[in-house]
Amino acid sequence: MKAYMALSCKVGAFGTVLNELKQMSLCARTLNEREPDISLLFGPFDILVQFNELKDLDEFISKWFTPIRMITEKEPMIEKTQTWLVISEGKSSTEEPFAFLFLNTQPRNLEKVQNELQAIPEVLSVDTVFGPYDVICAIKASDKADLSNVISKIQTEVPYIQGTLTLIVAPSAKPK
Repeated sequence: MKAYMALSCKVGAFGTVLNELKQMSLCARTLNEREPDISLLFGPFDILVQFNELKDLDEFISKWFTPIRMITEKEPMIEKTQTWLVISEGKSSTEEPFAFLFLNTQPRNLEKVQNELQAIPEVLSVDTVFGPYDVICAIKASDKADLSNVISKIQTEVPYIQGTLTLIVAPSAKPK
């Protein structure tokens, strides 16, 4: 099972939240469990956490969802969360993305969109999800101009996309 969780932090609090997430990741590593992939973003969400190889929904809720919601209980630092459960995993990559695209399509076209995206070399991973978006894909690009070209390519070559949201990854903030 795979899931994504986007966090919108209180103004100026993303550093504290990111540090707490890093601590949670270190605990997972110590227990020989899979660590989540954490990305700091530019856009309506501050942080995107990607959970891979989950056993089931209960594990996600107990080990990750609930503890993340409760980060810094004394003074709430997370203003809003959005969670997407993956219903169909597409290709995946360990390469760090330049950006994430959140796409909307009609439900009948999920597989078509996923398959078309997987054929584009700049697309690193593609998952169809439950949530306010239908597809989440990670893309690689060398710079903003290249990103613009990749997005244009996706919008012209992949039929059935009804809307997109692009979130650029802040590379220097990626936890090591």
